[in-house]
Amino acid sequence: QYKFRDLTIEELKDVSKTYPNFTFSMNTYTFKDRSQKDLLNFSGTVPVKYGNSYNIPVCLWILDSHPFAPPICFLKPTANMGVAVGRHVDARGRIYLPYLQNWSHPKSTLIGLIKEMIAKFEEELPLYSLSSSDAARQSELLSYIAKITEGETDMKSRSKTGSRNEGCFNKVTVVGAGDLGIACVLAVAAKDVADKVVLLDLSEGAAKGGSMDLEIFAVPNVEISKDFSASADSKVVVLTVNSLGNAQTYLDVIQSNVDLFRGIIPAVSHYSQNAVLLVASHPVEVMTFVSWKLSSFPKSRVIGVGANLDSERFRYLLTNLLKAEVLAKDAWVIGEQGEDKVPSWTSCNVAANQTEAMAAHNSREKVANRAMEVLKGKGQRSWSVGLSVADLADSILKDKRKVHSVSTLAKGCCNINSEVFLSLPCILGASGVIEMVRLEEDPLVQEKLQSSAGSIHDLQQQLKL
Repeated sequence: QYKFRDLTIEELKDVSKTYPNFTFSMNTYTFKDRSQKDLLNFSGTVPVKYGNSYNIPVCLWILDSHPFAPPICFLKPTANMGVAVGRHVDARGRIYLPYLQNWSHPKSTLIGLIKEMIAKFEEELPLYSLSSSDAARQSELLSYIAKITEGETDMKSRSKTGSRNEGCFNKVTVVGAGDLGIACVLAVAAKDVADKVVLLDLSEGAAKGGSMDLEIFAVPNVEISKDFSASADSKVVVLTVNSLGNAQTYLDVIQSNVDLFRGIIPAVSHYSQNAVLLVASHPVEVMTFVSWKLSSFPKSRVIGVGANLDSERFRYLLTNLLKAEVLAKDAWVIGEQGEDKVPSWTSCNVAANQTEAMAAHNSREKVANRAMEVLKGKGQRSWSVGLSVADLADSILKDKRKVHSVSTLAKGCCNINSEVFLSLPCILGASGVIEMVRLEEDPLVQEKLQSSAGSIHDLQQQLKL
């Protein structure tokens, strides 16, 4: 059942050579949503020097998407040990480390993880010795603690999820707690399109990710977590993260984002195997392609925010500023985000003769050019993109079958033969893209789309996936 069995076996061999005290077994792991899966786990002790030398007992669960997803790690305290809650350990003994949050194959390995575990535990010892009375109480709790360390069964979540129909529970996870991530959470919550919104804050430190204010003011139905398992059973997963590395070239910046996604997409895909991935990271066309490849999801369930915001603005301008309501009905902005986006129509009125048709085309083109000029002065701020994301999530979660201009696999459209994602009008529903809406045939539009597809494909060919 392990997708990358050979890679996993090689890693475990390395662990066995370096830390021979570890033992391996297959056991049933219980996730927060109460689903279960047989997973490989290995238990043992890691040597830590904290004044004296200590052997810290740990248990690592290897997900079936390893090595592309990080393991789930717990302390395994004995009856005379207590868990010292700190920066890297919670009250249940769950271990959180920067190495896990930034997991990216092939750079990240189990040996590297254990080394960081040792280093962090030497800064802050995760366990302490109990007195005899405390040890007695600890013994009574060990059976429950064992359940937690063997899985993540949560009594509170069990009572909540068990009381409502799982099939009707609309959950959205937003990955990334920067300005865009916060904006998406607030917009989705404000539109009341989801029963629950989870914000995955993958930044290091308690307040670096910008999620502290959300925690302080307790927005209803919003959960903040650093744990991928909190995203389990999401209907929509929104990707807003962008790497903040010191890349020098545009290609380096994108490659840095790809490396970041390698540690995120397999994990969220594992926990929400039927979700629609909605990509808002930059550049959206490339990162949607990367998400599709890393998730192995069908193309219909991986979409980018694309030109949805520009299209809605475009149609609004045509209707309210230029009083061209008839044109606005079938108007879209398509292609790639940025300067190369292009206006288009999904239908047209058939004129009585060729002369009238040409006149109508020229008139429409003038109006479209005026609207596009106004659009150039409208930046895409975080809050405006957040509103666009909420609009898309609403169509998906409520199965509205509404048409949006979103980044979708364009191969086969407009004579495009490469696997690239471009913004095209699509009908969205519960399963993502239900159908692509046919565009009016316009040689100039097709030429621009083909040009965008060519440049995006050339860029993708230079990336290391």
